[in-house]
Amino acid sequence: PGIVMCGIALAGGEWLVGPDITARYGGGLMWICTIAIVCQVFYNVEVGRYALATGEPILTGFMRVWPGPTAWICLILALSIGSFIPAMSTNAASIVVAAWLDRPPLAADAWLVKLTAYILLGIVTLPILTGGKVYNTLQVIFTAKVVGVLGFCTLVGLTCVSAENWMKIMGGFLKFGTVPTKDALGNETAVNLFVHWFRTGSWPTVSLENIALLGAFAGYAGGGGMSNSTYGNYVRDKGWGMGGCVGAIPSLVGGRSITLSHIGKVFPQTAENLRRWRVWWTYILSDQLFVWVPGCIMGMALPGLLSLQFAAHSTLYAHKADLDWAQALITADGIRHGITTPALAQFLWLATLVVGMLVLLPSQLAVVEEFARRWTDILWSGTRFMRERMPKDKIKHLYYGLLFFYLGWTYFCAWLFNTYGSPKLMALVIANLNNVALGGTAFVVLYVNRRFLPPPLRPGWLPSLGLVACGVFYLGLAALVFVAKQWPVLKGLIGL
Repeated sequence: PGIVMCGIALAGGEWLVGPDITARYGGGLMWICTIAIVCQVFYNVEVGRYALATGEPILTGFMRVWPGPTAWICLILALSIGSFIPAMSTNAASIVVAAWLDRPPLAADAWLVKLTAYILLGIVTLPILTGGKVYNTLQVIFTAKVVGVLGFCTLVGLTCVSAENWMKIMGGFLKFGTVPTKDALGNETAVNLFVHWFRTGSWPTVSLENIALLGAFAGYAGGGGMSNSTYGNYVRDKGWGMGGCVGAIPSLVGGRSITLSHIGKVFPQTAENLRRWRVWWTYILSDQLFVWVPGCIMGMALPGLLSLQFAAHSTLYAHKADLDWAQALITADGIRHGITTPALAQFLWLATLVVGMLVLLPSQLAVVEEFARRWTDILWSGTRFMRERMPKDKIKHLYYGLLFFYLGWTYFCAWLFNTYGSPKLMALVIANLNNVALGGTAFVVLYVNRRFLPPPLRPGWLPSLGLVACGVFYLGLAALVFVAKQWPVLKGLIGL
């Protein structure tokens, strides 16, 4: 499950927002990723704890909390609103068009980018229609993605990036307190709060001009939003712990013999069962600490490393072009102009575009699949009609019905943002909405595990504090973005 979650996490933040941050501020703000990933580890582990103990995804546990299933279904729908915006396929379309034209698309090519985005949005769902168990297909796709993307970035990083930039990026994960400011000329820069105070005796003025971008940076580091809650679904479908007793979601073709129970079960608290529980628990911890965490750190560091080295050479960045279309292309364009050997530059330009597609297209698949999976489990367990009327072998009818409904809805959202917004705006909106969802549900996960799990299986004081810190960090960041961006507008509306 950790490799699937890592593949999902290696997405827009790593390929779009992270490189934008490093191009603007160097590696000094990477410490935001450190805090984000640590907070999400506690969240993921506790989501895995519930699935391991009960065979249920955490959102089924939410259904048992006051004010009841109907209210939670409405609230989760509100918290999932960011998943209705197909940002990944739209950004991937600019990469596909750039590869086709052998240059970044211009404003005159907007129609081609939009048309390509609509086509890609339909294509990405095809892999999960067959394969027996949907989880198995996801595991193959995201393993290939993680190996391919991180392998390419590591190779280019070791051969083409300076040691100085390696130090800036890797050291940035520990430069806590570095914040964006503006120098005397009004240029953006990054200054460490504590170093500035030690040298001058005063605190620097923090620039909140790009706070939405910083919020997106934290929101995309790791998983983000409701996607983290899906870890429990993957633990169940993998068959870990009590997940082996309830079944899994089958594919549309080839999964006829697979069933899924509506409700999970908790094992008797015998000495032998508790011993087995501790063994399964090491699976969760190892999966998170030795697969997910290193993958997320590399996923944030390596694309940012290439951006720091090459973004300045890009004509898109240097000329301050419209970055909405170009955000996914700056690194590739910088490589093409920054490497002096023409044949190598052309090869790496195309290879970087292919890797960009490998990042973004499976990520759009993950968004579609996550939505269908999340709501399948919510409705499958949270509504009396499904529990009483739908046999266990009919789960795929609900899953694929939701998937195709969601696909149709995202076409409308793609048209809406392509007409009135931009791909970059899509990414920023999604990430900052995700911060609200992740921060708010962290407290609910803690309550569910402390309230419904048997005492020997409940989280101790350290994971409990970790979940509280996760909630405070993400809700605080969301509040900061809201105050900086929306409060001035609200004050104007109410005449303050």
